Amino acid sequence: MSLAIIDAREWQNMFDLETGRKRSAEGLLVSSVRKVLHNNPYPGDVARGTRLNANQWVTDTALDLIGKLDPDFAVLSYAGQYFSLRHFDHSRKERENLLKGTMNQVNDFLEKSGFIPVIVSTGLLTKLKGRIDLSSLSGLAVSSNWSAMYCGIHSATKGDIKYLKGIKEIRHIVSKDEWLNLFKSRQDNLDLPGEDALMPDFLCVAQKGYAFKTMGITLREPVNVPDSNFKVPVYTPLGEVDDIRSIRELILSGLKKERKGKIALILVEGMEADYFPNGYFLCNNGEAWFCNEAADSFYLTLSTGKYQVFAYPAGYRSFDRDEEQIKFPFSGYFTKVPENTIASDQSLNSIAVGNRSMFMHMAFGVDVSIECFARNLFNQGLLAVIKDII
Repeated sequence: MSLAIIDAREWQNMFDLETGRKRSAEGLLVSSVRKVLHNNPYPGDVARGTRLNANQWVTDTALDLIGKLDPDFAVLSYAGQYFSLRHFDHSRKERENLLKGTMNQVNDFLEKSGFIPVIVSTGLLTKLKGRIDLSSLSGLAVSSNWSAMYCGIHSATKGDIKYLKGIKEIRHIVSKDEWLNLFKSRQDNLDLPGEDALMPDFLCVAQKGYAFKTMGITLREPVNVPDSNFKVPVYTPLGEVDDIRSIRELILSGLKKERKGKIALILVEGMEADYFPNGYFLCNNGEAWFCNEAADSFYLTLSTGKYQVFAYPAGYRSFDRDEEQIKFPFSGYFTKVPENTIASDQSLNSIAVGNRSMFMHMAFGVDVSIECFARNLFNQGLLAVIKDII
């Protein structure tokens, strides 16, 4: 069983990660993690005017955790600039300072930790041109807070399909079979959806700069949305690969070769290649009409080394799940621990720290993870997960 620790500054409580029930645990590891939580309160996703910002929190917390646990492998996710750029309109100078500041935090971590870096961007953001309102359909249109590019259509009528085909802001309408067959043809060991009935009958793909407006969208109006990032920049001295699915093996091979070295996988959300160190290269991030947005499919594809577009497919009817079977209440849409993640079966000590709420503890299979526990930019404290503790 994995232990979840929630720190809300005034108090800490411990829970079983899977059931959400309160539990107790003791020992040096638990005590050390609780101290790290206590010593590193999260300032908020878009904190301004303070010494400590969201990305500095990632650096400081990771270094504190490394000092106590001495891991071989670390995963860091810097997303403060992503939230800020997505929701606020910045001048060119402010934007430049924001992105430079993020890479300064990455460099600070690397200098102080001595870890060998694998730095990966989740791709660019682009200015929002408009919203595609599908509230008038006879069928059900489902998007999600963090997906701008994709929208699932359930129980569509012939009139719905005709209407959708007439919307110039939609660049593709793909049936469920076409979607499944595309990835079956590109990957033999594809993980297919466990709840196929909850997948949409059709998937709509927006033109660049457009976002869907449907049920399930509760976040404030974005200023910028994910671009069509079919390639993303990567930097590492470990060697070059041409696809984000190959980064997993590059890291694992590096850990075997660098017996005295330690490796950090560092995700920088919304980061342009111009801010990367010299020697970066571009990696493929999708197939045909589909590319991973900065969300769970990107993180899981990177971690497992294979496409994970069906782990939680866009337009998924998550609200139709049987409530009695829902598990992992602190883990967003995840209902089980993903298999074959990068650190799940490795005999190495591993940690993860990130401010991209809810992804870190599920996506990478590390021994200890710490992440902000935020919803819709509201700071609700910190979540730490210690894997397989009795």
